[in-house]
This record gives sequence, structure tokens and C-alpha cells, in this order.
Amino acid sequence: MHKLLWIGLLAGASLSLPSMSPAAEMIKPGLWEITTTMEMTGIPFQSLPQTVRHCLTPQEAKEPEKSLPIDKDCKIIDLRSSVNKINWKVECTGQMAGMGEGEITYKGDASYEGKTKIQTQGMTFNMNHKGKRVGECP
Repeated sequence: MHKLLWIGLLAGASLSLPSMSPAAEMIKPGLWEITTTMEMTGIPFQSLPQTVRHCLTPQEAKEPEKSLPIDKDCKIIDLRSSVNKINWKVECTGQMAGMGEGEITYKGDASYEGKTKIQTQGMTFNMNHKGKRVGECP
């Protein structure tokens, strides 16, 4: 479960974008704060929000998939983008074998909201992501 939370946080932190997509042109480099919450089906409580900060470089804003820190056992198998939205499907093998899908909707160049759903080991994990640019990188 910890591994899936980390995958979700990293997906949000990296903005999960394809190279040269229309949405990638909307992202502004700088310091981003990404908050992720996770719910598991069948569990009556929601995890505490996890917040990370990520310094998005100009190069990552242009080609963010190169810095995508996806777990070695997971790969993006379908990636689609429009002007303000990215959709993807992910497939994981190994200990946390399963399938998932996600979506991020951009609200201008300095914020987004998204969700990721991963099914593994008979459980469904739903993660919600919110990102906002909070300033320049230190």
C-alpha cells in the first residue's frame, strides 16, 4: 500500500504529462505544491493528505515525462492530451501488479486538479491530486 501511495504522489508531483502536449505548454516552471489524498474501497476512512513540493524546471515543463519518477514495475500504456487535460492508463507488474488510470485538468498555468484510480490485489485505490504553483524555485 505504501508503494501505491508513493506512486500516486510521484505521479502528481511530476504532473504526468507527455512531451510537447498542448497541456505541457500551459505549465509554468517554478515551485509547485502537490497535495494527494487516498481512499481505499472497503476501508471507512480517508488517509491524511500528503503534500510534497517539487521544483519544476523549464526543461521539465517542456518534456516532463523525462523526469517522471514512475516505479520500475509500472509503465504508462496509454497517454492522451487536449488543451487543458491529460488522461493516462498505467500497468504495474511485480508485487503490486495491477492496472490504473488517471486524469489531470489544468486551470491556467499555475494550478490543476486530478485523480488516479489503481486496482491491485483485489483493492481499489482512489487518489485525488491538487497542484498549485507557489513561487520561484529556491
